[in-house]
Amino acid sequence: MGQAILWGVVAASPLLIGAVLALLRRWPERLLGIILGFGAGALMASIAFELWEQGVELAGHLPLIIGVGAGALSYYIAARILDARQAKTHTNAGGGSLAVGALLDGIPEQLVLGIGLASGDGVGVALVVAILVSNLPESIGSASDLLRSGMRKSRVVLLWAAVAVVCALATVVGFALTDAVGDEFRAVANGFAAGALLVMLVDSMIPEAQEKAKESTGLATVIGFAFAAWLALAA
Repeated sequence: MGQAILWGVVAASPLLIGAVLALLRRWPERLLGIILGFGAGALMASIAFELWEQGVELAGHLPLIIGVGAGALSYYIAARILDARQAKTHTNAGGGSLAVGALLDGIPEQLVLGIGLASGDGVGVALVVAILVSNLPESIGSASDLLRSGMRKSRVVLLWAAVAVVCALATVVGFALTDAVGDEFRAVANGFAAGALLVMLVDSMIPEAQEKAKESTGLATVIGFAFAAWLALAA
């Protein structure tokens, strides 16, 4: 259990750190875009070499695909609700969408992390790296957008602290659930994380990176993908 708490905190802490960094200074848009692009590439590698492969090995394609559909639909519905609320207040939904994405993909990601620790599979290096390098720019970019939209600093910090705590607790829950759930549940959790991530990447993270970094986004994304894929294959 101690390992689950430790890794849960490690994986979730960049969410809060990023929000605090956004409060301390105004980060160059281009740098944020490049980091977001790198994180997007790392998440793509995590989906391909960690979540998808592991899900197929655990229970075959059907539970994994069910999880992918549920994750994608959950993120899509949550993001549309957020868009509608933001439209009423005439504010930018970009920061809020990244926060929703961090929550919807962070919970199943860290649930998978906790299950893996308890079952003796160890920690997926590429998955942890992808979580770390995507959580930091997600929270910096989101917190920056939310601050520009007029949200108070205290509310921004509380929002990301809550997201970080929930995600960290998911690792502990996954560790505790291992004896009670089968491989099908683990495959569905993998798929849910992958589905939420894919929709978030296309709808929010990559467009946000493209807007900020322009022509550098594609290169940063490929470098992030190659780095995380190398880590996964090396492990």
